[in-house]
Amino acid sequence: MPNPTIAAIATAQAPGGIGVIRISGHAAFDIAQRLFVPKKPLDYSQLRSHTMAYGTLHDFPSPQNQPFFDAYEAPPQVVDDIICLFFPAPHSYTGEHVVEFQCHGGMVVMQRALQAVFAAGAQPAGPGEFTRRAYENGRLNLTQAEAVMQLIAATSEQAARAAQAAMGGALSQAIDQTRAALIALQAHISAWVDYPEEDIPALQSEEISNILQTAQQDLHALIARAPRDNLMLQGINTALVGRPNVGKSSLLNLLAGYDRAIVTPTPGTTRDTVTETVQLGNLTLRLSDTAGIRHTEDAIEAAGVQRSRTALAQADLILAVFDASQPLTAEDHELLSQCDSTRTIVIFNKCDLCDISASGGFTSAPTVPLSALHGIGIPALTQAIEQLLNTSSFNPNEAMLANERQRVCAQQALSAIEEALTAHQSGYPLDAISICIEDAITQLFALTGERATDVVVDEVFARFCVGK
Repeated sequence: MPNPTIAAIATAQAPGGIGVIRISGHAAFDIAQRLFVPKKPLDYSQLRSHTMAYGTLHDFPSPQNQPFFDAYEAPPQVVDDIICLFFPAPHSYTGEHVVEFQCHGGMVVMQRALQAVFAAGAQPAGPGEFTRRAYENGRLNLTQAEAVMQLIAATSEQAARAAQAAMGGALSQAIDQTRAALIALQAHISAWVDYPEEDIPALQSEEISNILQTAQQDLHALIARAPRDNLMLQGINTALVGRPNVGKSSLLNLLAGYDRAIVTPTPGTTRDTVTETVQLGNLTLRLSDTAGIRHTEDAIEAAGVQRSRTALAQADLILAVFDASQPLTAEDHELLSQCDSTRTIVIFNKCDLCDISASGGFTSAPTVPLSALHGIGIPALTQAIEQLLNTSSFNPNEAMLANERQRVCAQQALSAIEEALTAHQSGYPLDAISICIEDAITQLFALTGERATDVVVDEVFARFCVGK
């Protein structure tokens, strides 16, 4: 029995110039024929892929309302003038018959149109159900499907380009190459072990080592790049920390481009964490402007300070802000002692008021003079962050592990390959090595989704938005 035909609004749930309703399934063309009246005659049995037609979309009377229409001989009402697009299977996104109604983007119009589609026989699509059908019908593998949501969620040009590369198969092709080499090695070992009477040449020890070491190196490189790649894809969790009135909120407002945080001369104005996503060159920073870290008897401010310490501990990047116009205090030194220098940039704010050269030797972390008031020092801050996190070497077109599921599969495959290498170097028989190689191959198949369990697939698509 075929899957039910599904439908959903595929554009944002907000007023717009155009709204799209997507229908996918074996009955998609039948539903379109019940609702859509083209201006020119249309032969639904001879539709070519990507056919476009202009006409009107009508309400569809449900069975319980049919007597009402019969009694008054009132035809279904026009919902909208629309453009209807047809994509016959398998030449569609999902691999099924797909119809798209392009309507005017008002919310009332879109809801009326969607209700008509449901009344005509479609069922509501769940989160990611269109892309899941594309995966199930072989139009996409699992990494490409995940890249679809990655593209939708992209907050920078670099992240969008990386998602496009993944959708084009950058990761799949890299994994396929490694897996093919292991499958060839596994097949040769199995044939040699299982059919000793055949004249199958034995593999040389050096050849086995070379194949395993190449696979090891390729996967290790992918895994090693993953932390940096994820910072570029998902944004850098950044904590702005410092004593009260050193200019943290002013810096947040400068980077955000508007007055996101309240700025006053009164210490302790910021008592809760203020968050904002900002773009700094090719970097996406998920900034948290925290309460000034100091000793205080105020219970509310103390709670804010504790949140600041939590944000500092969890951040990928720490921007520790100090007032360059004042002598450094014991609290400044205490704050810096809590900052991991491998993920900290020290910012001397208010550099327009003084010479900060006297602050040299204060820390081994990179330092940047800056004036949040006058917008001085942002290019230097951008460069310092890129150097600290090594993001300047990011190449959006190369294969990368975009999420934790992919990383875990790659790590387990790498562990199995390393076990195979250790077994081989220790003189274990080939059939024992073969077990490790089979484990690695299984994990690589799971990574691309060719042997993924239903639980894993459900988890992947549960994160999608409805309509995609």
